[in-house]
Amino acid sequence: MALFEDRDVVAPAPRRRLPRSAVAGIWAVTVALAALLALTVLPTSFVIQQAGPVFNTLGTAQNADKEEVPLISIKGAETYPTAGSLDLLTVQVVGNRERTPSWFELATAWFDPSRAVIPIDQVFPAGETTEQRNEQSAAMMVDSQKEATAAALTSLGYDVKPVVRVYALTDDSPSEGLLEPDDVIRRADGKEITDVSELRKAINDAAGAPVALDVDRDGKAVSVKVTPAHANVDGETSWVVGITAMHDYTFPIDVTIQLDNVGGPSAGMMFALGIIDTLTEGELNGGLDVAGTGTIDAAGTVGPIGGIRQKMYGAVRAGADYFLAPEKNCGEVVGHVPSGLRVFSVATLDDSLAVLSALRDNGDLDALPTCRS
Repeated sequence: MALFEDRDVVAPAPRRRLPRSAVAGIWAVTVALAALLALTVLPTSFVIQQAGPVFNTLGTAQNADKEEVPLISIKGAETYPTAGSLDLLTVQVVGNRERTPSWFELATAWFDPSRAVIPIDQVFPAGETTEQRNEQSAAMMVDSQKEATAAALTSLGYDVKPVVRVYALTDDSPSEGLLEPDDVIRRADGKEITDVSELRKAINDAAGAPVALDVDRDGKAVSVKVTPAHANVDGETSWVVGITAMHDYTFPIDVTIQLDNVGGPSAGMMFALGIIDTLTEGELNGGLDVAGTGTIDAAGTVGPIGGIRQKMYGAVRAGADYFLAPEKNCGEVVGHVPSGLRVFSVATLDDSLAVLSALRDNGDLDALPTCRS
């Protein structure tokens, strides 16, 4: 017996259409997901700056063997115990030319006052690799430590002597076999040399004639004669002896600064303050937590730095109550000081010492320079 007659047809139920609002919602979600995917994977031309590690110049840091050692150690002079902190601040860069942050990461950073979105060319110039940038940054750190040591010791009355040191010889150098890296050039044709510009002038004054150089090499006096060659220097033809020379100093005591994996010149002022505090009795900062930033030269001039807004947030997170800011950075400071941080404007090492003196002696802080609009 048949269950259905031939004329019986079972028709499918009619499909229900989704309401227009539901269709619109699905499309909205689809577009949003596609946009989110694009924001995640599309390349950008920006990087993010944010607060990096904070180091107390009166404390310790890890050396290459991951051992904790004094950040500043001194031999050849009496040192004294310290308290509180004199923090140097760093900035981390998120991203590089090999891997830029996503648009989603940039959007998140844009609304965070402790971070900054900046064009990648400002940090990684076109044609420069990350490795080259790191090498330059490391060299600037070494120079800043020397300048800071010179500024600190000069402030304390030590006799600091500027010198010109041979860093390297160029290819096909006229000085090949005569000068060596790390030689200190004391005199050129009998004239005392304390600056690279003085050496350059002495070589050009010789007009191609051999130049007599008196050199210190491994503690021994050496005299050589180098015949200059013609070369193009900064677009001009000049006489050269084929060396890369650098400004350096000889110090009466041995100051060692241990800080690996940090580059740039911006810690100079805090290095100088840490050295002075280590070499003087009592607590330079009154035992308080003070942070700061700024380049410094041997004369004690404090210069501007990058990323100061991020560094102020780093200071707060490290527990600092007071912040020393380069005077020339004040335009970036005004209106961006994190809650709980008091900022003082400094243009010289003496200005910084005056702030610390007022903090230590409960002086009139309102009389000190600050950043104003």
